[in-house]
Amino acid sequence: MKVVTVLGARPQFIKAAPVSRALRQQHTEILVHTGQHYDPLMSDVFFAELAIPAPDDTLHVGSAPHGAQTGRMLEGVEAVLLRDRPDAVLVYGDTNSTLAGALAAAKLGIPLVHVEAGLRSGVRDMPEEINRVLTDRLSMLCLCPSAAAAGNLAAEGIRDGVMVVGDVMLDALLEAAARIEGESQRLAQFGLESGRYMVATVHRAANTDDPDRLDAIVRALGAVGTRECPVLWPMHPRTAALLEHRAVSMPQGVRVVHALGYLDMVAVLRGAAVAVTDSGGLQKEAYWLGVPCVTLRDETEWPETVTSGWNVLAGAVEQSIVDGVRGMSALGKAGRLHGVARDAYGTAGAAERVVKAIEALSIASPSRT
Repeated sequence: MKVVTVLGARPQFIKAAPVSRALRQQHTEILVHTGQHYDPLMSDVFFAELAIPAPDDTLHVGSAPHGAQTGRMLEGVEAVLLRDRPDAVLVYGDTNSTLAGALAAAKLGIPLVHVEAGLRSGVRDMPEEINRVLTDRLSMLCLCPSAAAAGNLAAEGIRDGVMVVGDVMLDALLEAAARIEGESQRLAQFGLESGRYMVATVHRAANTDDPDRLDAIVRALGAVGTRECPVLWPMHPRTAALLEHRAVSMPQGVRVVHALGYLDMVAVLRGAAVAVTDSGGLQKEAYWLGVPCVTLRDETEWPETVTSGWNVLAGAVEQSIVDGVRGMSALGKAGRLHGVARDAYGTAGAAERVVKAIEALSIASPSRT
């Protein structure tokens, strides 16, 4: 069986790592990197740390408006598919790389497999939501991380080819956590002590491209960060450029560092008292690691993290963020959350379940080689 995997962004590299290892044990994988994330700190370091094979094709698309970026990706992925004629195309998540891979496969009649299918935020004009909905509609196999995600698809009339396999990010997280050695030394490089700091990440365009929202987040982080319990902010390169362009200064108590590799990020998150983020992946990682989380959005594709009590939605309102951080910190210190189950997204082994589902699809579909 020959599978073309289309990747382009940091979260997809993490998700693909365990699946690629499982897939390549018996099958051929052709890895296409669109170049959506091209900064070495957002791309190369993840391939190295997660032992992802080097891409067979790199499209070097880089940044551009949504239409131009997706169009260039579509052209590049289509050329690879015409050359290699795979049995299936595998895409992850909700980025423009995901949509480009989906469109290329669908237009050429190649079976499409979507890992992390069925997620919905309910915000239809969100770029990620558009990508999710369209990719699920085009997929022959929708592999869901949870029963709720499968329920979302059923509500939209998508029932055939839907399977709940669990979340492959859990496989990646467990592998990374087992590999981390000298965690105190990793924290010491940032002047941190386990349990005595918070960690923040901000990258979504809805927050970074709106000066009012971004300024409110910066002020809120300044309000909760102290000398005794600072906020460590590993900053996305794009966020850093926007803040630098506007000459926004960081409050005391907020320590900005460059974007971190996966192992450092897992170590930093695992030792944090609270996570503050607009990242979907970090919400889940905090949930699995037992770290209270405050999400800088009004909605989430991962509602189980909220209903379980491990996550709270604060939007980009300064006082809501401050209240959320203080409230979640108090719950964490009191141990009020640590008896709450964190199994909404299945158990380890999702990568192997993904591969078995693709094998079954390949058997059911005629070979294209």
